[in-house]
Amino acid sequence: MLDRVSLVVPDGAFVSIVGPSGCGKSTLLRVLAGLLAPTAGSAHVLGQSTIGIPGLAGYMPQRDLLMPWYRAMTNACIGGDIAGRDRAQTRVRAAELFERFGLAGFEQAWPSELSGGMRQRLALLRTYLTGSRVLLLDEPFGALDAITRRDLHGWLQGLWLSDISTGAVSALLITHDVEEALFLSDEVHVMSARPGRIVDTVAIDAPRPRHPRIVTDPAFVALKDRLLQALDAGRA
Repeated sequence: MLDRVSLVVPDGAFVSIVGPSGCGKSTLLRVLAGLLAPTAGSAHVLGQSTIGIPGLAGYMPQRDLLMPWYRAMTNACIGGDIAGRDRAQTRVRAAELFERFGLAGFEQAWPSELSGGMRQRLALLRTYLTGSRVLLLDEPFGALDAITRRDLHGWLQGLWLSDISTGAVSALLITHDVEEALFLSDEVHVMSARPGRIVDTVAIDAPRPRHPRIVTDPAFVALKDRLLQALDAGRA
């Protein structure tokens, strides 16, 4: 359940939302993905209402949801199929991106043959191939171990910087990991316990690319402390 949540993700921005379980973070993403209609208010992607119109944004749910009976290449192309794109063109584009997504040589692998990190990169590639300028990411790294998650943070940052250099792509990330949100984002919103409302917003002006050791920088630690205090206050 959400309570008068209002936020804007600017073109080319990476924005995160953190909050306790059950506060409505995933619900918000499903509304923006056009999969759930709000009982009040409005939701827009690229200026168009998402109510009853799925597919305006590329949506990556919490689980990778790879089809175990399809090989990696076919799984990747499902994003383009869902978006109604030409299948042959999507396959060509996917083949070009497998190396960039750290999947070169695994085009014909079954999902069961991939590591957890590779499965998540494949799921993100599938989302990426929808061609949308807006990505909705629902805890994409939540089920991974700390070392793999840290590696993927650096990889996603590099991918993001490359995309920004070629055109504005916006992202809204849901996460329980405060450090993850701060490391990846331009702005972090903190939500309260159910009914979820935004109780604080923190801007991160640290230059990119960000080194993993930024988490020990005093300014970063201060921002983390502010977010944790807001989370604690929102549960009160």
